[in-house]
Amino acid sequence: MKKLFLYLLLTLPVVLDACKTEEYVWENWAYTAVPLVAVNTSKSALPTVATANTSFFDLSAANMADQVFEYTLRWEGFGKAEVQSINVFLGFVKAPATGNPAYPIVLSQPGGVYPSVTQYPLPSRVGTTDKLYATVTEFPKTFTVTAAQLAAFTGTNLATVAQNDYFVFKFTLLLKDGRQIAGFQENVCDEARGEVGDCRVGVRFRRR
Repeated sequence: MKKLFLYLLLTLPVVLDACKTEEYVWENWAYTAVPLVAVNTSKSALPTVATANTSFFDLSAANMADQVFEYTLRWEGFGKAEVQSINVFLGFVKAPATGNPAYPIVLSQPGGVYPSVTQYPLPSRVGTTDKLYATVTEFPKTFTVTAAQLAAFTGTNLATVAQNDYFVFKFTLLLKDGRQIAGFQENVCDEARGEVGDCRVGVRFRRR
């Protein structure tokens, strides 16, 4: 009986493999690196939290155009992959009428560490309105930009921005093995879940 049981265990993988009729993309997985950002929360015009990867421009301030957004970009390969460069894209987004994140930022419970909802839409793919802002080859890299500079680059009229509109930076990776990593899903960079990567970072317009 024991010999029969052992025979069945040894032959089961062969039988299962013989029954397979589909090849799935997810089966051909490979290790990758991910981008990581750190927002300088002290530069935000309104209070924010580091885990939200979000800064703010104050719409009610006379000096809004001169307010600063600053973040530092690096990467992590977990000893499995290395980054050659990161392309940084920038876009401006008009906020929808509903579904915007609450402010002040609500932290999830229990724990009180991460925001309760995703701060920017996922997946974070580069779209037709996103423009290449920089190609970074040396890390960490700190970006320090004003609202006026972001507006000039994206062709945005600051006089027309409204509550919850935002500028968003997105990242694509070129790995040293030649692979380009361009799509980031909910299980990679969701601020609300403290995921392993940060595929975008942004600055949102709000009033006090």
